[in-house]
Amino acid sequence: MTTPTGLLSGVSVSHHRGGIDDIEAVSHNTQQETVERLLEREGVDEAFVLQTCNRAEAFVVTEEDAVGRAALAPYVDPVEDAVVDELDHEASLRHLMRVAAGLESLVVGEDQIIGQLREAYEDAREVGGVGPVLEEAVVKALRVGERARTETPINEGITSLGSAAVRMASDELDLEGTTALVVGAGEMGALAARALDGVVERVVVANRSLTNAEHLAESLDGPATAVGLEALPIAVSEASLVVTATASTGYVLDGETLASAGETVVVDLAQPRDVAPAATDLETVTLRDLDALEAVTAETRDRRRAAAEAVEEIIDEEFDHLVTQYKRKRADEVIAAMYEGAEKTKEREVRTALSRLESAGDLNDDQREVVASLADALVGQLLAPPTRSLRDAAENDEWSTINTALRLFGPSLELRDESLIRTEEPDRPTTPETANVDAEDIPESMRERMPDRVLERLGD
Repeated sequence: MTTPTGLLSGVSVSHHRGGIDDIEAVSHNTQQETVERLLEREGVDEAFVLQTCNRAEAFVVTEEDAVGRAALAPYVDPVEDAVVDELDHEASLRHLMRVAAGLESLVVGEDQIIGQLREAYEDAREVGGVGPVLEEAVVKALRVGERARTETPINEGITSLGSAAVRMASDELDLEGTTALVVGAGEMGALAARALDGVVERVVVANRSLTNAEHLAESLDGPATAVGLEALPIAVSEASLVVTATASTGYVLDGETLASAGETVVVDLAQPRDVAPAATDLETVTLRDLDALEAVTAETRDRRRAAAEAVEEIIDEEFDHLVTQYKRKRADEVIAAMYEGAEKTKEREVRTALSRLESAGDLNDDQREVVASLADALVGQLLAPPTRSLRDAAENDEWSTINTALRLFGPSLELRDESLIRTEEPDRPTTPETANVDAEDIPESMRERMPDRVLERLGD
């Protein structure tokens, strides 16, 4: 089955309500490992995790909201409830679009979030976490992010944490004529190095892999050199500004190394932190981390307010389209299951009836047609009310009605609740409102398989 019919649930721990410690506490595994753990939980059909330096988020697809919330609870157990945003199906869809557009970022409109979201999508796909619901949700979010950057000026000015770090450092010291050390040659380190290129006199790139450090240094226009991490003590002593952005799980710089470096401004962009807390006690060191970037990025948000409003309009447009499409598909699955199951039951009962009638005497083609037409009419009359109810439920956001039908019926019309099979109800009079259903109300895939005589009767 490829129809996206599960419900999406999400949790988010980000810079909006929590600090770097909260994000670090939640992001204790890789994205793939976390997706695999979520998929092992009862009732989870799909899973997706996005973990960056300023957010840790997890999403699951289940048949019921309560199941999704229960599956996500262990992910946010390490932090207080106050720093967790819980997202239902529609809130999750809109949130992913906002994230991709850069509206949820510390630096509004940042460009690297698109790559991070795409990488998280690939991570989830590789371990079987992406199914039809997340496929639509994440792909749509990526489309929104691309539209936001091509149709609005949301990413003009400071566009990354790297450039924000340089802006903040410039308030602490005169960057002209100084040497800056960038620790880490990954995506964040590269952004910081490029933001410093041409602003400082020289950039030194330190990295565990010297080859990667050399590649980044060679890509810069201004003077730049590369060193391995073993050369950090010397490199730190020669730099007035140090920007750290590694993926190390332990501290890269300790208090002892910084104590002998003299007056130094250190900006720690890593998550988890690269710089040991002891550095804050050193009088010669000015330490800033992701939490401290809030003041710098607030100015950017103010300048981009008009662009953000334009992006919100794009999100509203794409969100409405996605939700409407989702609701129709969810209702169509139930309707198709009802008609498919009813058609099988009708054919079986018609064969039984014809067999009994023929045992009492010969039947001609016209008589057989009368029996078949009677069965078609009964199916149309019986399924007209639930068809209309499900269509209305889809249009009016009555998820409980659709979910109840999905729980009652499987891929066919066979009831999952055996206690309902023999339930008897009093005869109800047929009214014009319940006697017929428009053929257009039946999913196209079902109409193609139904006899012409049935469609003709449904249209009468």
